[in-house]
This record gives sequence, C-alpha cells and structure tokens, in this order.
Amino acid sequence: MTTEEIMLQLESLGSQQTKNTWMKHGAQEPYFGVKVGDLKPIQKKIKKSHTLSKELYATGNSDAMYLAGLIADEKAITKEDLQLWAEQAYWYMISEHTVAWVASESAYGFELAKEWIQSDNTRLATAGWATLSSLASIKQDTELDLEYLNRQLDHVAQTIHQSPNRVRHTMNGFVIAMGCFVPSLTQKAKAVAGTIGKVQVDMNGTACKTPDAYTYIEKLEKMGRAGKKKKTARC
Repeated sequence: MTTEEIMLQLESLGSQQTKNTWMKHGAQEPYFGVKVGDLKPIQKKIKKSHTLSKELYATGNSDAMYLAGLIADEKAITKEDLQLWAEQAYWYMISEHTVAWVASESAYGFELAKEWIQSDNTRLATAGWATLSSLASIKQDTELDLEYLNRQLDHVAQTIHQSPNRVRHTMNGFVIAMGCFVPSLTQKAKAVAGTIGKVQVDMNGTACKTPDAYTYIEKLEKMGRAGKKKKTARC
C-alpha cells in the first residue's frame, strides 16, 4: 500500500460521530475520525514499515499519525525521528500513546524519556512520563534503571499537584505503572499513591477519569497480575 492509498482508506473509514468524540478530547483538523479498532486491519496488512510510518506521520492527520505509530519499525526509527514526532504531537492520543509506545520499544526510549520529562513543553513532558510507564510495562526489571525510577517516584510525590494538567495525569500513570509492572517498586508506588491521593485532572468535559493510583495497583495485586509484563506497548 502507498501513503495515498492509505489516506483514501482512512477517509472512507471516518465518521462525523468519531470526529466529534476526538474533538472533545483535543483533536484538531485535519483528521477523518477513524475508530482505533478500524485501524487494526490496516496495521495487520502492513505489519511494520519505517517508510510508510514516517510518511503517514508527516501528513499531520491525526488518524494517520496514530496509524504511523502502530506500523512503526522500532528497530529502524532514529532518535531524531522520535524527537520530531514528539515535537509534532499536538494532542495526548499522539504524545502519550503513539510517541510513547514507539519510543519505549526503540533503543532510545529511556534516554529520551529522561530528557522529555524535564521539558517546559507540556506535550514533551507527558510523552516522557508515558514513555517511562511503557518501558516499565515491557522491559524486564534487569533492563530498567530501578534507582532512577525510584527517585522519580519521590519527584512525583513532591510535585504532582503543582504540575500542568496533563502532566499530572501521566505522572499518576507512572505511579500506577511502577506499582503494577515493577515488583521491587510496588510498595514504594503504593506509598506514593497514598501520599498524593486523588489527582485532579481536567478532562475537557469528557467521561474520562484519572484513576486512583492506590486502588488501581491494589486491584491488580489481588488479581495476581502484578509484575506481569506486556509483549508490546502498542495497542
């Protein structure tokens, strides 16, 4: 498939109802309003393509950008590619999902995440926290810098309530990820979750909510799923 063929297919799959939903969450034109589930058959057909993923992301079309992340080749993508993607991600579905997922599966995830979380640019910061969460979900603990992650839990406990809106959300997600995917940090994450309590995030009037980190981690523990890694960050 070519980029032009894919764009025509995305246009045919779009709907005004989905466009309206994405708009409430922060999407901006251009985009067709394609459900994520409808992108899966295209992903299955293409599998992975470094060239197509870069071309689709460069369109600036939100549906195409999301698809680009699903078919991106984590072994071929460069640090410069990922930095550009992070800078061009204009709403959270792209910065906190697409960019974070691909970055975490690449060779540059940890390096970039450490840089991004220090940025004054909210989208870069959220991409960074989400990347750290994704790394914890797919990497074995021996591949993670546990001391660094432990320090970041302390940082979250001290700064989350003074941080920008979406940064609060991804910081909270980071605490959950540490508690759910890194057994040696589960108790620390629960302690931090208890300290920060309920995290208030403006969801633009949508039904989405920021979960209570302590309750989320404890529920996963009771299900016997704590520490269970995922095969891929992308979904």
